[in-house]
Amino acid sequence: MTNGDTMVEHKLDAEGADQLMLTGVNDANVQELHRLFSVRAVLRRDQVLLSGSVEAIERAVPVVKHLIELARLRVPFDTPDIARFAEGMDAMGVDGVVSPTDDVRIALPGSRRVITPKSEGQRRYIQSIASNDVVIGIGPAGTGKTYLAVACAVDALYKKRVRRIILARPAVEAGENLGFLPGDLQEKVDPYLRPLYDSLEDMMPQDRVQRALEDRTIEIAPLAYMRGRTLSDAFVILDEAQNATTAQMKMFLTRLGLNSRVVITGDKTQIDLPRKVDSGLLEVERILTGIEGISIVYLDAKDVIRHRLVKDIIRAYERADESEGEDDIEASGEGNGRA
Repeated sequence: MTNGDTMVEHKLDAEGADQLMLTGVNDANVQELHRLFSVRAVLRRDQVLLSGSVEAIERAVPVVKHLIELARLRVPFDTPDIARFAEGMDAMGVDGVVSPTDDVRIALPGSRRVITPKSEGQRRYIQSIASNDVVIGIGPAGTGKTYLAVACAVDALYKKRVRRIILARPAVEAGENLGFLPGDLQEKVDPYLRPLYDSLEDMMPQDRVQRALEDRTIEIAPLAYMRGRTLSDAFVILDEAQNATTAQMKMFLTRLGLNSRVVITGDKTQIDLPRKVDSGLLEVERILTGIEGISIVYLDAKDVIRHRLVKDIIRAYERADESEGEDDIEASGEGNGRA
């Protein structure tokens, strides 16, 4: 038998760790460790006993140590997070996993929630928001672009760093043409703004959200409503920015007032405008690079925090797009040859 096939046992000190948090409901975390590393994990009093091949134990130990540290500090994590920790460890070693002691944790009063970055990309994103006036977050669905931006906005409001939060979205995919929808104007735009309401209600008590909306401490509106305004002393988020036209994006960015922060989020793979080249997100990515005070942060499949299948789906589409691009190049070459 090779060294990698030798079965070994390894003990880890888990004193002070929350045992339910560590093992997961119905031992879900233990089962995930077995799925990822082919190791058997058993919690005995204040120790975690790992058994498996030498290679499997070597890969599993740093991840389990990280879980124990989180459980000691009572920092919540979900079962799908374990796969992200493992991927980060494989790619970058211990530097590939976000430390729970980082100062990028966001504690939200009233909701008893502590929001922490779950990947290196998310950590860079939160740190950029804290240190820049304008941050552009670009990445696929599920990477936390909007959710973390809203968390930073709520945190800034609670700490009185800003007086209001303004959340904007292009109201519909192509040109904000709402006439075909039933109801008054508010009823027409609400379905497009619902994800922003959902994020807020996940972080603040519902009655406080309602009061803040009524007294306009928090405003959620279509992007078109920003025209002609100066957004001072505010935390402003433009979501789904890939569907803002170049003219709308320029209009939005020039609304920036004193003591304002702006976060722009978008996914370049989901542009619904009639012509993709008209996307304001693509233009700002090209022309605003290198300006002091403006940061562009890229998130990718490694930062996806939804169901683990979402990451696989995103990668499958990326492979399909790459394959289509290669086919187009080959077809173009063949055509040139015939000519």
